[in-house]
Amino acid sequence: GSGAYVARGFDASREVLGSLDLSKFAILHFATHGVLHPDKPEHSGFYLSTVNTEGHRQDGFINMQDVYRLNAPVDLVVLSACRTGLGKEVRGEGLIGLTRGFMYAGASSVVASLWKVDDEAAKDLMVEYYRKLKRGAGRMEALRQVQLSMLKSTDQPKRKSSRGAEIIF
Repeated sequence: GSGAYVARGFDASREVLGSLDLSKFAILHFATHGVLHPDKPEHSGFYLSTVNTEGHRQDGFINMQDVYRLNAPVDLVVLSACRTGLGKEVRGEGLIGLTRGFMYAGASSVVASLWKVDDEAAKDLMVEYYRKLKRGAGRMEALRQVQLSMLKSTDQPKRKSSRGAEIIF
């Protein structure tokens, strides 16, 4: 097989994330809604499914502590969610946020949205990003090429916000 695992809808849950052996994967990609608390970055996070298959509410919020507890020795984590890359600058220590949490969990690098990103633009950016990676571009170069391409696009209004992505090593 392709070695890929896709969790959508009800399967994209805290339970499933906690049950996976993430060391088997090279890339983790989360396409979801992120939440930023600038004054309390420890309360920042992202959502997985908040409803189970029976329609009952469940905790689907993955917070900073959850991310720090993960064992995710992967090459790349992609957080394709609004506001996930933002964190709080503290005395030159750098950004404290989900990106640092995934690095602590073992990820070699993280690509994250920096501000609210239009869903369609984010999807377009990610599809092109993965195409560039597959063709052999490095992580930083692939992102740079896609961003430049989208800036030159004739469909500027729809794609303008897709510039809000950053790669962090």
